[in-house]
Amino acid sequence: MLSRLEKRANVRIKSDKAKQSVTNSFSITIFAFHMQKIYDDPEIGEVLLVKSTRAKRLSIKVHPTKGVRMTIPYYVPYSQAVLLFQQKRDWVLETYQKVRQTYAQGSDPLPQNEFEEIVEEYRQKAKETLVPRLRMLAQRYGFTVNKVTIKHNASNWGSCSSKGNINLNLNLVRVPQVSADYVLLHELCHLKYRNHGEDFHRLLENLCCQHILWMIQEEKSQDATTVALMAKKSHAAFPVQHAMEKGLKNVRII
Repeated sequence: MLSRLEKRANVRIKSDKAKQSVTNSFSITIFAFHMQKIYDDPEIGEVLLVKSTRAKRLSIKVHPTKGVRMTIPYYVPYSQAVLLFQQKRDWVLETYQKVRQTYAQGSDPLPQNEFEEIVEEYRQKAKETLVPRLRMLAQRYGFTVNKVTIKHNASNWGSCSSKGNINLNLNLVRVPQVSADYVLLHELCHLKYRNHGEDFHRLLENLCCQHILWMIQEEKSQDATTVALMAKKSHAAFPVQHAMEKGLKNVRII
């Protein structure tokens, strides 16, 4: 026979389970009524278009690191959403540049023209260094790349399209070479695997291992040696990827 304390405990457990069930059901329901697509703007980068059953009108949020998000009523077609975005594009671009500049430089931002000059310097350097580096890695590891574009994105370091085109963030010129190479290898692997599944990560880990050894032996890279030592001590599922990626986390995208 259960004691009074045991009965209370059982009631509490059942109550917690019931709450969890309601919470799970609610989360699934909300998720089912949100759909999203990405619109790629040549200057702004990826714009997230989100359909919501709760939205009664169009709204645009501009964030210095998360990028641009446009929420639309559920019944509005994506094609119409893109047209609406293009009507607001000049405002979005101007606002986006301001918030990113302020975020990157804190409370004492540079004048807009000086900030744009710095961005263009990074863009030119990226074209001169990142593009040939990517093509070298593609040839070395057996990939075929179509078009390579340098972009000024706030939400990602790179992307790969189904047509074999690769976009690279100009901010990659500000990170250590070993970390930039990690992004390049990451996007090359997306030419074969369009997701982040197990096969993708196994391929990327294998390439990262080969590449770190090559950087140590051929380029005498101290950063690559450091990555190798970090990977040896790591308990991550894919230790070399994890070690190479760390250099990206200390850089604030501007």
